[in-house]
Amino acid sequence: MTVGMAVRERILHLCEERELSVNKLSTISGVTQSTVNNITSGRNNSATVATVKKLCDGLGITLREFFSAPEFDDLEQEIV
Repeated sequence: MTVGMAVRERILHLCEERELSVNKLSTISGVTQSTVNNITSGRNNSATVATVKKLCDGLGITLREFFSAPEFDDLEQEIV
């Protein structure tokens, strides 16, 4: 699994857990709907830390909580 895929899965899992639509997450986090849609659909595999931080703020969690998840345990090394 790549970092982008892990971020996507984590966001979708957190939205499901909180019964939030992706559009609602966009509204409460201040991240544009197109950006959130691109991340969650897999079209954007390189979300910035700043964007993830805004999403975390909208979800009411810290970056540490976001990245402390099984999705990030066994990531492949990505060579650009």
